[in-house]
Amino acid sequence: MLETSARLLRLLSLLQSRPDWPGPELADRLGVTTRTVRRDIDRLRDLGYPVESATGTAGGYRLGVGAALPPLLLDDDEAVAVAVGLRAAAVGSVSGMEETSLRALAKLEQVLPSRLRHRVTAMQSAIVPLTGPGPAVDANLLAVLAAACRAHEGIRFGYQKHVRRAEPYNLVHTGRRWYLLAFDLDRDAWRTFRVDRIDGPPQPGPRFTPRPAPAEDLRAFMSEALSSAPYRFQAKILFLAPIEVVAEHTSPAAGRLEKLDEQSCLFYAGAGSLDQIAVYIAIKGIDFQVVDPPELREHVRALAARLHRAGEEPDD
Repeated sequence: MLETSARLLRLLSLLQSRPDWPGPELADRLGVTTRTVRRDIDRLRDLGYPVESATGTAGGYRLGVGAALPPLLLDDDEAVAVAVGLRAAAVGSVSGMEETSLRALAKLEQVLPSRLRHRVTAMQSAIVPLTGPGPAVDANLLAVLAAACRAHEGIRFGYQKHVRRAEPYNLVHTGRRWYLLAFDLDRDAWRTFRVDRIDGPPQPGPRFTPRPAPAEDLRAFMSEALSSAPYRFQAKILFLAPIEVVAEHTSPAAGRLEKLDEQSCLFYAGAGSLDQIAVYIAIKGIDFQVVDPPELREHVRALAARLHRAGEEPDD
């Protein structure tokens, strides 16, 4: 059995990991009785954590919104600074930190008092970021979508002049864009939605039981959905280099890599034209062979001839 202080930290971590917890399930996770869970909940409340409870068959515990910031070893100014920093990182100002920042932001904003939310929003509106080539995404929208994914709460939103009803599953960042992986209730299929194309904040819908993931390898599924499926032309390329080397020169949004052996790998990609694929694979600086489609080989030969002519000395 865990000591009381360690058990309280474990209990708090469980309450932060999902919206609702039945008392017996918490007791089972902690290895204690439901009576001990009730006492520990009271201790958390005494420390300032806003733990809500409900009775009956659907009863349980959840971490609510507090009237005051719980003792997270942060004062008000520090909490505002952390929230603003996480919002900035969530929209891509820190490479590789976007999804981690969004998860941390969702946890922090869950217990952030309203007076501090206003300060965060005011400070964020005064910041003018010099962003990269990707489309801008509202950090508030990302936070709402992340919370819906975490709470298994359905959403209704405008998307390219249509209204969608979906069960959100996960947010994915490719380095330039944010995507929402969700089950589209109207099309009865898994879909990826560009977050920058979602029109306004989504409307909350009913809670849902999570469906099985669309694939065991979610990274490969998303790579396939974003890089090949939407395009007219599909290509299969053999790179004569280890997959680790090729991975440094591409991204999951550009195509899907598959290890063949220690010295080669396959690359699956799509594009609006075969010329685009030819240029993309040629500029990698890695030896390759076209597997499919056969007509892509002609485009590669034409590109090679054009580059050869461009490298010749100009006529006097």
